[in-house]
Amino acid sequence: MYPGESRSWAIHNDLGELRDRVRGCAIAAGLPQHRQIDLVLAVSEAMANVLEHAGGQGRVRVSQDADFLTVEISDNAGRLTGREVPRERPGEGATGGWGLWLMGSLCDEVAIEGGEGHSSVRLRMRRPA
Repeated sequence: MYPGESRSWAIHNDLGELRDRVRGCAIAAGLPQHRQIDLVLAVSEAMANVLEHAGGQGRVRVSQDADFLTVEISDNAGRLTGREVPRERPGEGATGGWGLWLMGSLCDEVAIEGGEGHSSVRLRMRRPA
């Protein structure tokens, strides 16, 4: 993958295949192994949320520029709205918020956008200089 190039796939039940594709992009972008693992874990959580909470209809898109590898996970349900990613670990007995907290803990930047009929989570990892 070259800066300015992007790849996109429909989200489906074989998350292992999609994780492998994202990892391949992370390798091509030069991310060190521990950052590849962090990114794949965060992306996997976001894709699983699409399958579980957004009717299973969504896409994962990977792109890179000189500074960042960016993965956008989008759906057509529109259940997420723009908000801050929690920086504090959810408290004892919390029934939600773990996935967004995990993504925020693992990635350099996380942005959430959404509205009627569309939601997206954008995960960014700084590329090595």
